[in-house]
Amino acid sequence: MKAKVEEALNKIRPWLQADGGDVELVAVSEDSQVTVRLTGACHGCPMAQMTLLMGVRKNVMEMVPEVSDVIAI
Repeated sequence: MKAKVEEALNKIRPWLQADGGDVELVAVSEDSQVTVRLTGACHGCPMAQMTLLMGVRKNVMEMVPEVSDVIAI
């Protein structure tokens, strides 16, 4: 499943990189929870939570249905 999540993140990356940010896969737990880290301009951005929920989380869960949740650290 980790490879599928990386593939999903790679599809999202250009959108984040266009604004100077990026996303890094930290872990995929046994209960299918994905942990990511927003980096670059996304780290500390006031809109980071919206980016996570409406961008990263939504797209990863659509592309990899077996993911139970996506959280950021």
